[in-house]
Amino acid sequence: QMQLVESGGGNVQPGGSLRLSCVASGNIFHIWTMDWYRQAPGKQRDLVARITSGGGSSYAASVKGRFTISRDNAKNTVYLQMNSLKPEDEAVYYCKSLDPWGNALWGQGTQVTVSS
Repeated sequence: QMQLVESGGGNVQPGGSLRLSCVASGNIFHIWTMDWYRQAPGKQRDLVARITSGGGSSYAASVKGRFTISRDNAKNTVYLQMNSLKPEDEAVYYCKSLDPWGNALWGQGTQVTVSS
């Protein structure tokens, strides 16, 4: 069964950094578009960053210049490097895959807490 497993969340002080990882099962990871979303309490789930199968990336305005999405197809893994973290970045972060046929799969989420 296909699944996505996130890791790397935790507690960090404002200005700190974290790197999230999302490992996918299966052998067609390289054709998926991979997204990172986040959801804060009481708010909707928002797209943070996207990386296509070809390696093109895009970011939400709120994280551009601070976050970097990357992928390692040999390891079936997508990463989100988060620098200069702010309290407003605090949320549960989810990875999501989208195959060329429109099928989406979500991970279980990992908590990021930004607090001094």
